[in-house]
Amino acid sequence: MTDATLRLRGVFTALVTPFDETGGIDWAAFDRLIDRQLEAGIAGLVPVGTTGEAATLEPEEAEALIAHTVKRVAGRTYVLAGTGTNNTRKSIEATKRAENAGADGVLLITPYYNKPTQDGLIAHFGAIADSTSCDVMLYSVPGRTGVAIAPETAAHLARAHQNIIAIKEAGGDPARVTALRAAAGAEFAVHSGDDGLALPFYALGACGLTSVLSNFAPDACVAQYRAFVDGRMQTALEWHERMAELVEALFAETSPGPVKRALALSNQMSDTMRLPMVRIGEATERRLAQALARYTASARPGIV
Repeated sequence: MTDATLRLRGVFTALVTPFDETGGIDWAAFDRLIDRQLEAGIAGLVPVGTTGEAATLEPEEAEALIAHTVKRVAGRTYVLAGTGTNNTRKSIEATKRAENAGADGVLLITPYYNKPTQDGLIAHFGAIADSTSCDVMLYSVPGRTGVAIAPETAAHLARAHQNIIAIKEAGGDPARVTALRAAAGAEFAVHSGDDGLALPFYALGACGLTSVLSNFAPDACVAQYRAFVDGRMQTALEWHERMAELVEALFAETSPGPVKRALALSNQMSDTMRLPMVRIGEATERRLAQALARYTASARPGIV
């Protein structure tokens, strides 16, 4: 196992950004969120990603959130900062700010709306990677951006840029793990970007998960990962089944609305979001509340 794969092993949390009722960042709630992640043994934190409503953050806010995360964790876990946009120049600027703030790595989403070709992706990601010494994790999420990173494109980028070492795969297809490993090699780290597919991704060779659910249930996500790594497959499967209904509810509307509501229902933060995102609807809230109740009442899978 390479150093890159070792650095990126385990569950990373795609952190929500807590806002107060006025729309400002709720720093006290953010600290509580980070502390819960550390207590649960989360391997990495991802501030200012899609789940963190990066599109509605000002550059100064994004930089402050990254710096605050770095300071709060104080070297206890990996910090992977979301810095990708659909503007290469702005992505480079954001990446440099994240590096200066102390991030260990950066997460680069495929450019949304302008939908570049694979050659465009190679040029875009390559330019950003050349601007930093941070680790680079690519992020393929065609449902959000309209374009996927081809396995051959990921392989080309990994060969051409020493710091492009990983991909967050969120296309909903576990077979992509095999295709990515075949093209880029087993040393190229793959993360599942879908909570509900974590277990099949692990089974096919993914080394980690970048999770939305872990904002709410970091202990469960870590327990499932550790069970798999330890070879306790039945326990890992039981965790998958225990979390399945809740995972589906968390994506019944566009994330992070449902997970923010789950956190609000457990008195951890407000579910305030910034426009154009709004609080979840009544039907989704009923579904979420039922899933939360059943999840809370269900038995935790055994340790052995």
